[in-house]
Amino acid sequence: MKGKQKALIEAKAKVLKALGHPTRLWLAEQLADGEKCVCELAEPLEADFSTISKHLSVLKEAGVIAGQKRGKMVYYRLKVPCILKYMPCVEAVIEAGIKEQAELLE
Repeated sequence: MKGKQKALIEAKAKVLKALGHPTRLWLAEQLADGEKCVCELAEPLEADFSTISKHLSVLKEAGVIAGQKRGKMVYYRLKVPCILKYMPCVEAVIEAGIKEQAELLE
């Protein structure tokens, strides 16, 4: 693997790694419904703003989300909403694994 191909693989891995944490994946899924401020994201998680901000920073660094400051609040949105379109495939992998495990019990 060389040059551009390696760089592309590394960039893809960075995006997947950013989404690979349960909290960050949840945050991305919440933003699929439209932009939200940190306060809207922190409350359901019962987490402090600094923790949520760190997770948002990882997503932003990976290019998954963008933020816009309005007054004292920062509003986040998915940069490319189709990023979550692979979730049904991930769920199919989970279901296939469950079926395989269930067959072992038969």
